[in-house]
Amino acid sequence: MLRMATGQVGGTRSKNFMQRNKIYFVGIGGIGMSALAQLFLHQGKTVTGSDRDESPVTAMLAKKGIPVSIGHEQRNIPADVELLIYSDAVPADNRERVRAREMNIPQTSYFEALGEVSKSMRTIAVAGTHGKTTTTAMLAAILKAAGKEPTAIVGSLVTDWGSNFLPGQNDLLVVEACEYRDHLLELLPEMLVITNIELDHTDFFPSLSALQSTFRVAAERVPKGGVIVTTPAEVNIAPILGRVTAAIVDYTRVDVPTLSQIGEFNKMNARAAKAAAQAAFPDISDDVTDTALRAFKGSWRRFEYKGETPHGAAVYDDYAHHPTAARKTIEAAREKFPQKKITVVFHPHLYSRTKDLFDDFVDALATADRILLAPIYAAREKDEGLVSSDMLAKAIAKKNKNVVSLPDFDAIRRELLESSAKKDLIITMGAGDIYKVAEQVTEE
Repeated sequence: MLRMATGQVGGTRSKNFMQRNKIYFVGIGGIGMSALAQLFLHQGKTVTGSDRDESPVTAMLAKKGIPVSIGHEQRNIPADVELLIYSDAVPADNRERVRAREMNIPQTSYFEALGEVSKSMRTIAVAGTHGKTTTTAMLAAILKAAGKEPTAIVGSLVTDWGSNFLPGQNDLLVVEACEYRDHLLELLPEMLVITNIELDHTDFFPSLSALQSTFRVAAERVPKGGVIVTTPAEVNIAPILGRVTAAIVDYTRVDVPTLSQIGEFNKMNARAAKAAAQAAFPDISDDVTDTALRAFKGSWRRFEYKGETPHGAAVYDDYAHHPTAARKTIEAAREKFPQKKITVVFHPHLYSRTKDLFDDFVDALATADRILLAPIYAAREKDEGLVSSDMLAKAIAKKNKNVVSLPDFDAIRRELLESSAKKDLIITMGAGDIYKVAEQVTEE
């Protein structure tokens, strides 16, 4: 295994997280927050937290023995809490954060906390616009099968583990890294996997070159003696590698077995995972990697089968929220189910992404047989009236007339139940809570 000295990211700050044993998470239902909470629980710390709503993640945490309060009330914070960790979605004027300041409880963000934790561990970070969740999970599955006992933090609930956290040794961390707001730069990995680079998070990155700059800094930080696993000839990646000192491994040269996951993009994810595992541990054989990849069952919201409608239409749910991911998911579904009529129920995520990638969304979604659009999921943004699902539907209609924008999830559910037949394949798609529609129409 490649080794490097542990470093400090972002200057000399040190929050001594490992010495704090009673930790409260605000926004604990977030996919990264919940994984970090489980890691601390695994290390013997006392962990509690809160979230705005109940979800499959909060239910999973409760089963693992982590108390979760629903709603952000000042009284939620135990008096003996030593550290508060907050999600980036939680503002400074959140009532619990205000109360923590009154109680003189130190606060830090999830990504700062993750960076601090990773300092004491050999870290393999998986980044990229698409595929990083599946690649991280596959990589962790390979290392687990090889007996390397990785600790892993993944951006989804992995079917094989029933969690987004894999408990392992305290000296090896496999972590999904997010480029948004330069969070990737909180980490200083000895191995960096870059699956691909494409413009996204346009509310932060004004251009592809700005996004590439973040990846360039991350790549150049990988030390000499470290490894970057990527596609070095790819047009968006080649420019960021010019000054790196780490070894570069081209994952496209790796062969992988037949997978249970659909699509060429998942084969690419598997190649990246296999290449990273064998670069980190050269003693891992093809037999071990390929057996683990064949057995990998996937994760929550990655073309996840949900069931059938009362009329027999098959329903899947997928996290795709970028035009490229949407198009590739539709292509893979059509290849897997050539006789099916594909209905995509798309929940646009963020006004900025929808506006800035508008034409690409039109082209991608128009490839489905039928498109139902939910209102844009605002998340952290305000509606400035510059884009809407109605506008998206009108543009798609110029390429595919079988499109409609509906006012809410209830209307979508009714439409699916009334108009879907056994010949149909329904894919709910998006980064918001559109998965609830898939669950509702299969429970009728």
